[in-house]
Amino acid sequence: MSNTAGKPEKENAERSLFALLRDLPGILMELLRAEFEQFKREMARKLKNLGLGTLLLIIALVLVTFLTFTLLLAAIYALALVVPTWAAALIVSAALIVIIVALVGAAVALFKKGSPPLPTETFDSVVADARAFAGDDDEF
Repeated sequence: MSNTAGKPEKENAERSLFALLRDLPGILMELLRAEFEQFKREMARKLKNLGLGTLLLIIALVLVTFLTFTLLLAAIYALALVVPTWAAALIVSAALIVIIVALVGAAVALFKKGSPPLPTETFDSVVADARAFAGDDDEF
């Protein structure tokens, strides 16, 4: 049996094998670059979520400080029996509580979304690549 070039199939198969072996380092480097890029994107996304969650938690803690002062002010006015003033202070305190709860809830959601900050997608992709190179899907 011969191919269109008039050379035996065995010789073409060997040439293809040698060509594949010659191209293998370049293919591996492309794979490594792609995996590293995926790793960078995944870590950037997860760290961004953690950063935003931290920022929201810091804002909530600052508002807790304001809440403490307004509650103290409300207690002072309540003791002084100036009804309209302490009622206004309590309304402001209630509004701050609502804002704090919303910010903490948003922060917790962002922490859960980005936690843990491990590149799990990249790890899975590397394992799949290792399986493909090993030629066996059951070994890993």
